[in-house]
Amino acid sequence: MILEDFINLLLPKICAACGTLLVRNERIICLKCQYDLPKTRYDSYLDNAVAQLFWGRIPVENAISYFRYQKGSRFQSLIHDLKYRDRKDIGQELGRLLGIEIKGSSFSDTDLILPVPLHKSKQRKRGYNQCDPICEGLSESLEIPYNFRVLERPGKTSSQTNKSRIDRWTNVEGIFRVIQPDMISNKHILLADDVVTTGSTLEACASAILKIEGSKVSIATLAMAPKSF
Repeated sequence: MILEDFINLLLPKICAACGTLLVRNERIICLKCQYDLPKTRYDSYLDNAVAQLFWGRIPVENAISYFRYQKGSRFQSLIHDLKYRDRKDIGQELGRLLGIEIKGSSFSDTDLILPVPLHKSKQRKRGYNQCDPICEGLSESLEIPYNFRVLERPGKTSSQTNKSRIDRWTNVEGIFRVIQPDMISNKHILLADDVVTTGSTLEACASAILKIEGSKVSIATLAMAPKSF
């Protein structure tokens, strides 16, 4: 304990959201920022706004986003730092908090957690897939295993930003592939992503999974963007 306090004195840890010093037992995000997160509370009802994105499009067992993505907020910077500044620890912590939020619900009935994969060239450029640490955090809380090698994204697409819903779907249609079908056969998969907007990418990914016999899909994302409300 004394050694930990000494290390914190030399290398103080600050909240990834607000920049204030973290106190003992806080990790990555201070308790105040955790409280202030604009949470959706969608775990309390099945027919929420995320689930509605997939109605009539693809059979999804459950769907949830942890908080609302608001441009200009300090919580937008959490997602940005996760994706572009090598802050994998943010993804792990938010995934862990999301897992705590949904533990004991129908999401606990899933068998395996999978990330939405990046194309290899984008992953090489970024250095990692931002969805991987989210899966690690979810796995920690839910005590459900994860696997980063079941799905792949062999097709490279242009950015989804500023595309219409139809263009987003066209952009990602058929780009995902299951490379280890035995790992998901007859299993309930929890598919994890950072932000959902129109749901097109998640839909395309879930479609690939659901081609495998006996598979089911639930979806969990850290945030839900305003365009998808």
